[in-house]
Amino acid sequence: MELVTAPWDHSALRDINVQFEHASPREILLWGQETFGDDLIMATGFGPSGIVLMDFVSKIQPQIPILYLDTDLLFPETHTLRRELEERLGLSFQRHATELSLKAQEATYGPKLWKRNPDQCCLMRKVRPLQEALKNKRAWITGIRRDHSKARAHIQVVEWDDPYGVVKLNPLAYWGNDEVWSYIQLNDLPYNILHDEGYPSIGCVPCTRSVPPGESMRAGRWRGREKLECGIHKPVGSKHSEAAE
Repeated sequence: MELVTAPWDHSALRDINVQFEHASPREILLWGQETFGDDLIMATGFGPSGIVLMDFVSKIQPQIPILYLDTDLLFPETHTLRRELEERLGLSFQRHATELSLKAQEATYGPKLWKRNPDQCCLMRKVRPLQEALKNKRAWITGIRRDHSKARAHIQVVEWDDPYGVVKLNPLAYWGNDEVWSYIQLNDLPYNILHDEGYPSIGCVPCTRSVPPGESMRAGRWRGREKLECGIHKPVGSKHSEAAE
C-alpha cells in the first residue's frame, strides 16, 4: 500500500481501515513495520492489551522499541512486570519521564497536585514526555480498545493522531477483554498481579483504585471524578492544551 503524505486524508484512512477491520494484530503490526520501519515505536502502560501486543512484537520484530512513561508514581508491581517482560520477551524498553521531580513539582505547584488538578499533573508527567518521545517518529502502536470506555468506542485500527503529528496503530481496537485474557493465559504471559486484586486498569498509585465486580474497567482511575483519560489519547482532530489537559 502506498504511503500517503501526512496528515493522511480521510479516504486513505478509510480504505486502510476497511482492509484491517478484521485483520489479525500480526498482520497490522507487519504492515506497520513495513510501512514505517525505524520510525515506528510502541507505547505501553503495561496493561493486558499491551502485554498481548508485546508478545506479537517479540515474535515479529523485537527490535521495535517499547516506550513507557515513568511518572515516578507507578506501582512497584508495574516495575516488577516490566523486568519480567524484558527477561521473558527480550524486548528493549525506553523510559521516558519529565525532568520535573516530584519534590520540584510540589515546590512549584503545591502538594498532591494529582489530587487538586490531575489534568495538570498528567500533562506534565505523561503527555509532554510522550510528545517528546514521538517527536522524531512517524507512527506509534498502542493497546487501546473500543471496549475500554465510551470515549474509545469509535477508535479505528489506523488513525491520524493530530496532537502528535503521527499515525496511530491500534491493532487490538476490536478485541474484547475476554480475548485479551484468553491470549495471555494461553501463552502463559506475565501480567500485573494487581489485576487479581480488583484493579482492571492500573495507572499511578494515588489515582488508581480497585473496583467492585461489574463496574467498568476504567472506573478505578481518578475515582470520584469525571476524568477517565490521562490525556495521551485524544479524539481524532483534537489538540492538546494546558486548558484541556
